[in-house]
Amino acid sequence: MATTSIFVNLPVKDVQRSRAFFGALGYSFDERFSDEKAACLVLKEDSIYAMLLAEPFFKGFTKKEIPDTSGSAQVITALGAESREEVDRLVDTALASGGSPAGDTMEEGPMYVRSFQDPDGHHWEAVYMDMSAMG
Repeated sequence: MATTSIFVNLPVKDVQRSRAFFGALGYSFDERFSDEKAACLVLKEDSIYAMLLAEPFFKGFTKKEIPDTSGSAQVITALGAESREEVDRLVDTALASGGSPAGDTMEEGPMYVRSFQDPDGHHWEAVYMDMSAMG
């Protein structure tokens, strides 16, 4: 099987605001793919990225309308965390940096999940799975 990189493309109203928000969460950006119209958010080095595209630039890639994230969701992006504490740190920082709550904390068996919306209303989850508790 071939190695694949993933680039999730998300429309944003303000690229610099998005950079500041995700930078506060501890993420970096690949400047080779970033400018005033786009920021390449590195979720996992060399394999997983989110392209935060200014809405007019995003519209150049699709004929579809950009959904109003205040009342609809098209995708929930889940970020794996190495511990419950990392989930809490990530979500607490998101909320303190301009994000908003996106749901209740979920604890089911070995899974711990908290959610937030970024400043553009995109739904993100931080997920910890205690693999030692899996059968």
